[in-house]
Amino acid sequence: MKPSLFKLNAAILSAATVVGEKEHEGPLSAHFDFFNNNDRFGQKTWEAAESEMQRMALSAAMSKASVSPEEVELLLAGDLLNQCVGSAYGLLSYDIPYLGLYGACSTCAESLLLASSMVTAGFVRLAAAVTSSHNAAAERQFRFPIEYGGQRPPTGQWTVTGAGGFIVAHGEGHAKPPLAYVTAGMPGIVLDPGINDANHMGAAMAPAAMSTLLRYFAATDTTPKDYDLIVTGDLGWEGGDILCDLISAEGYDLSPNYQDCGRMIFTKNTQDTHCGGSGCGCSAVVLGGYLLPRLADGSIKKMLFMATGALMSPDSIKQGNAIPGVAHLLCLESPTVRDTATSKKE
Repeated sequence: MKPSLFKLNAAILSAATVVGEKEHEGPLSAHFDFFNNNDRFGQKTWEAAESEMQRMALSAAMSKASVSPEEVELLLAGDLLNQCVGSAYGLLSYDIPYLGLYGACSTCAESLLLASSMVTAGFVRLAAAVTSSHNAAAERQFRFPIEYGGQRPPTGQWTVTGAGGFIVAHGEGHAKPPLAYVTAGMPGIVLDPGINDANHMGAAMAPAAMSTLLRYFAATDTTPKDYDLIVTGDLGWEGGDILCDLISAEGYDLSPNYQDCGRMIFTKNTQDTHCGGSGCGCSAVVLGGYLLPRLADGSIKKMLFMATGALMSPDSIKQGNAIPGVAHLLCLESPTVRDTATSKKE
């Protein structure tokens, strides 16, 4: 296994989240910045609504960090739509160098990993990472328009309507503590477990999640016990159980401190989302709205955040191809950990 460990020194200065009606009705509703009760955000189409969500998330993230668009030197963004048009159209008004990304539901971790690498290396001083998904736009592209009334199987997940924006800087030299420090990262390896059911994405992504975790534990000589929390992006209930079973066979027990964004964002018994949430907006809004504030206040000291992606397209599904999976990982630390270590040295 190739470890490919990135040693990083980056800081997430701010995060902003935008969600739809169903997400606002879920258990994390109090943690999101903006919501819209018809998922249109004042736009005529679902795709335009997703673009508007991205614009709102980036604008709010910059405002929270007290930075102007002129100060942001690089923008990394992606979504689920063909050719990432949600990002391209949504961020069109910003005069910022742009790198479009497609990692499917892993895009949040991918964009933060690349942004953290860029600021650590000194290529840019400030970078922004933005990602989104929209339930109605994704259903129209990958399955059936919602007007069709198609039935989802029990293994299906609900694509989250949400967008997250983050401002990332070098880890040193901040007058005010950031939300969290990014201390390490590991890009995922694309794996094909042979799953060709687009309604069973958790099974398609779980082996990639295990691969990245095993590589990270080996490269850092750590175990799950070394982290307060290990969070996957959107394996949901089914995929999360598969991951825990797979990695248990390798000698690791995730159960004491494992969680999944797709499980956290919806209430399982009352919101009818079957196996939970999915979509690249899922991990983005849970990280930005709920997890980063807990890192900021020290409730979480050290955690692994790993967004997972099912790398399929509408054509690949129609042709009966299997769905490759990938999982990108970040190690996040609370500012209270670094502040305590610094004060002891002094």
